[in-house]
Amino acid sequence: MAKPDKNPEKETMEYDTVLQDPVALARVLTETAERIRPLLVEYFEKYGHSALEMMKDPLNLRPAYTEFLKQLYSDPQRVAQLQMQWWSEWSNLLQDSAARFISGKGEDIYKPDPGDRRFKSPAWEESAYFDFIKQSYLMTGRWMQDMVRNTEGMDDNARKKVEFYTRQMIDAMAPTNFLLTNPDVLKETLESNGENLVRGMKNLLEDMERGHGELKISTTDDEAFKPGVNLAVTPGKVVYQNDLMQLIQYDAATEKVFEKPLLIIPPWINKFYILDLRPDNSFIKWLTQQGHTVFTISWVNPGRRLAQKRFEDYMEEGVLDAMLQIRKITGEPQCNLAGYCLGGTLLSVTLAYLAAEGAADYVSSATFLTSLIDFKESGDLKMFMDEAQLKLLSKEMAEKGFLPASYLRKTFSMLRSGDLIWSFVVNNYLLGREPFPFDLLYWNDDSTNMPAAMHSFYMRKCYGKNLLPIPGGVTMNDTPIDMRKVKTPSYFLSTKEDHIAPWKATYAGTQMFRGPVHFTLAASGHVAGVINPPAAKKYCYWTGGEYPPSPEKWLGGARSHEGSWWPHWHEWARQYAGEQTVPARKPGGGVLDPIGDAPGSYVLMKAED
Repeated sequence: MAKPDKNPEKETMEYDTVLQDPVALARVLTETAERIRPLLVEYFEKYGHSALEMMKDPLNLRPAYTEFLKQLYSDPQRVAQLQMQWWSEWSNLLQDSAARFISGKGEDIYKPDPGDRRFKSPAWEESAYFDFIKQSYLMTGRWMQDMVRNTEGMDDNARKKVEFYTRQMIDAMAPTNFLLTNPDVLKETLESNGENLVRGMKNLLEDMERGHGELKISTTDDEAFKPGVNLAVTPGKVVYQNDLMQLIQYDAATEKVFEKPLLIIPPWINKFYILDLRPDNSFIKWLTQQGHTVFTISWVNPGRRLAQKRFEDYMEEGVLDAMLQIRKITGEPQCNLAGYCLGGTLLSVTLAYLAAEGAADYVSSATFLTSLIDFKESGDLKMFMDEAQLKLLSKEMAEKGFLPASYLRKTFSMLRSGDLIWSFVVNNYLLGREPFPFDLLYWNDDSTNMPAAMHSFYMRKCYGKNLLPIPGGVTMNDTPIDMRKVKTPSYFLSTKEDHIAPWKATYAGTQMFRGPVHFTLAASGHVAGVINPPAAKKYCYWTGGEYPPSPEKWLGGARSHEGSWWPHWHEWARQYAGEQTVPARKPGGGVLDPIGDAPGSYVLMKAED
């Protein structure tokens, strides 16, 4: 992308000037449009195609909105009340804003939420004009959400879908997303004589080219990071590999290590190095410093050749094969397992399978990091899994052999559209700036495909029918799975603001297993709440002794603790790790010859188109 052209000698322009010279603004926009036109012509000559595909309804919204409108207009009195509410609020806002225009003083009726960063510019407070735009937007958005939320007679799934996409619509219509209603963009446009919009158009077209005609928003500098160079640099070796995974053993960081090794099972929706980003926030590095012999699975980025790999294969060729190799290397019959997100779902299935096969003693303890087992209340992601969408996805997977990484990336972006879509629209395309180099967003973009057979099982059995909690609801290699047979000591870590695995849904795991369980709730979200090193001194976490069926009741009696949950987990985990008396182990243990240095080659594989 082109770098912004900053001119420090230009006099900073006050926000009011933006409004006082519409002729200058019109001239700049006209000249800018002339400069942008050749860029568009060139792009559409190369990538122009029919827009018919965009007219489909791939998310199956039409039936949900049809039901919403049907229920809304079945109660004319309710419609009249909504209209009166709208006009009353609008009238109050107009009167308040008029007084503010005259006096220059006033208190906002409608204020952004404390965490809303869209309106941090001083102009939204100092200018009566922009303050009116902000408040009218906030008022309308909240009125729309209340209208959907309070419409009676709707099916719960339809209501949740309409609420979700209404929020998407509200986010998309924010005044910050448009040139003429964003004071910072207007100011930058006049100061740079429209250069920001020209750069922004170049950025937009480059992102369209990256997506082969579909917009793929740049969220970070892709050239700034590379696993094995400045990410995933904890020393270790790849000690084993098969079609689905590479097994990495990390160098010991203490002279003596615990007897029982620790195997990490990351999700294969993303790559494992979220747990090993930088040395100062690497969970894996920290674990080695506590005396654990740490292994992790690095999943392959599958293409057509692996289309028929099943959920069972991820268990057998992933977890069970890794455990076998670890027993060879360490000589220890038991190991501790930790699964993150989908890796934790796989861990729960593996524990139930081992229990059914009479082999539960191979596992000393299990840790579940933001992992769903009961998918009944699995949050907004479930809206992407209704029958109509499953049929569309099944068709695409049948044609390609896998679910493209781009689908999952777009889905997760929609769950946090304000942060992962619209903030970059403003930064990249309106302000014409490059995204800031950010390791977490590089990892987020470094996405993976899903084998068709495995993902069909996951979507239908877990999200669609929620069969895992049902005894015998699913089978692994013809073995019925029953979570009630799991007696392995288990530690559940959930995060309070998780939008992927809501904590009240993950809490349900405490009610399924029959062994000793411990539940911890950390502050923040699905990633930041997990990747929270003690040295950062951020956030907090909650613990409690009793685990009633109600997660709200548990939280009501839980105790809050400052800082990271990592040390608390370590105190729990060490009771299942054996004595810290074993001389530091070397990768491979003299039994398996290392294949190469960590992080290995599988993690470098890009998603197949």
